[in-house]
Amino acid sequence: MDLETQIQLLIDNAPRDGISPHLIAAIVPAFRAIAQQLRHSQYYILQKEGSWVLTTLSHRADPSLEKQVIYAFSTIQDVSLISSAGRDPQVVATPIAVTHILFQLIALAPVDSIVFLETPGTLDHTFEVQRSQLEKTIQKQLKQRLKPQQKSRQIPPDIA
Repeated sequence: MDLETQIQLLIDNAPRDGISPHLIAAIVPAFRAIAQQLRHSQYYILQKEGSWVLTTLSHRADPSLEKQVIYAFSTIQDVSLISSAGRDPQVVATPIAVTHILFQLIALAPVDSIVFLETPGTLDHTFEVQRSQLEKTIQKQLKQRLKPQQKSRQIPPDIA
């Protein structure tokens, strides 16, 4: 599924509350910008009982520094690259559109980032999207989207 189709699905599937579709339409440029940097249109996410599987990573120099990540695999075969993956029969790899992964990242409070494994068959090439950075990008996008509307409401100085 191409990027524009994914984005349209996000908008179409938004709650019809009068706000959500417009809000999603306002932030999709942030998703598009990130998705265009990635090599694949969908990735496999490990899920257990419907929830995404979190992995805790520790800093090599300071093990007390940890972060929670979700791995996004470019192929289903790459799931086996992570040592613990595949051992639990309740864990399944589900293909998910890249824009939907990014959209979910906003709501996943315990998750610090998504690590996209870009090159099939290896862990060497990854692309990390930090939730905090995505949130900043979205905030910036929303501010830019609101500026033109605010300017149009101003009264011209030479109206009289």
